Amino acid sequence: MGLAFLVFSCGKDQKVVISGESIDVYFSPNGGALSAIVREIDGAKGTLDIAMFSFTSREIGDAVLRAKQRGVKVRIILDQGQAKERFSRYPLFLQANIPVKLLPGGEKKFIKGLMHNKFAVIDGKEVITGSYNWTASAEKLNYENLLIIRSPDLAKKYEDYFEKMWER
Repeated sequence: MGLAFLVFSCGKDQKVVISGESIDVYFSPNGGALSAIVREIDGAKGTLDIAMFSFTSREIGDAVLRAKQRGVKVRIILDQGQAKERFSRYPLFLQANIPVKLLPGGEKKFIKGLMHNKFAVIDGKEVITGSYNWTASAEKLNYENLLIIRSPDLAKKYEDYFEKMWER
């Protein structure tokens, strides 16, 4: 295998160069993304920050709850509209005392836009991202992509962005 070299643009005059880091790629339907996400969450040791537009997957939700029970510091940001959907894991996370923020803020009646991110940062070392929402449809029906990138430099960029949303 050759040496991976990727450049991610992270906004004006910002880029992250990933050289020699590990990147796993998955496609759906039924391409192994679900089991990969569960495996990575089950391996979390210290922190798990999730920003997810739609989160209805029972299997991934259970992995998040297991992480919390192991003592992993979990924080979740969800889209406020999607959090109220029928199969959302949002109520279960609240019951488990996991801090959850809903964006955009619901205090203003006519806010436009979505919290449309789909990523997680695990232990400040790896990023899970792609078009893949954490739903049964993403695994079984939709044509989606998922990347698991092991890069502390890239994880830092995502973590900084997560913090900005969290403080909003």
